[in-house]
Amino acid sequence: MTLPDDRTLTERGLEPQAKGRILLIACGALAREILDLKAANGWTHLDLTCLPAKYHLWPEKITDAVTEAVAKHRDAYDDIFIVYADCGTGGGLQSRCAELGVEMIAGPHCYSFFEGNDAFAARDEFTAFYLTDFLVRQFDAFVWKPMGLDRHPQLRDMYFGNYEKLVYQAQTDDPALDAKARDCAERLGLAYERRFTGYGDLKGALAKL
Repeated sequence: MTLPDDRTLTERGLEPQAKGRILLIACGALAREILDLKAANGWTHLDLTCLPAKYHLWPEKITDAVTEAVAKHRDAYDDIFIVYADCGTGGGLQSRCAELGVEMIAGPHCYSFFEGNDAFAARDEFTAFYLTDFLVRQFDAFVWKPMGLDRHPQLRDMYFGNYEKLVYQAQTDDPALDAKARDCAERLGLAYERRFTGYGDLKGALAKL
């Protein structure tokens, strides 16, 4: 499968190729990681479709979008697995998945399952702002512009005044992304920490399929 660019994943998502027996319905922000895991482990029985990553800016859209995707693709697959955590749906997505009879990955958000849900829960980091590989690449689209910081930089302290550090959860070892993440921290006026997480609980969840 050819991976579209980040802008396409943000705005439009990814259509399935209808080659596997199990369909993964995922956030567009996870497409690269899922395809890398599929290739590395020979998981040819897994097919992937992604909803637009920009739904994270309006999490109230996620539950209905997942419902529509399940209805659209259910008859073409033996099983469906939802690669979304709660992601700001307030438990709504988990309840809907139970109604639909489909499983979803555990965790409150991708920052948690990338680190490992148990390890993340054990940390006391209420003043940390997190970025993943995808969000570092799409920082302007997901943070800077939606918050109006490109037009009103004086709002930075109001939005981020209670944060102390930016934690870059790195899925890959990429010096260019490290440099960009460090720049993001500087732009937000936060201390910087790079934490290599790899794929965390995502790998284990997919391996069980």
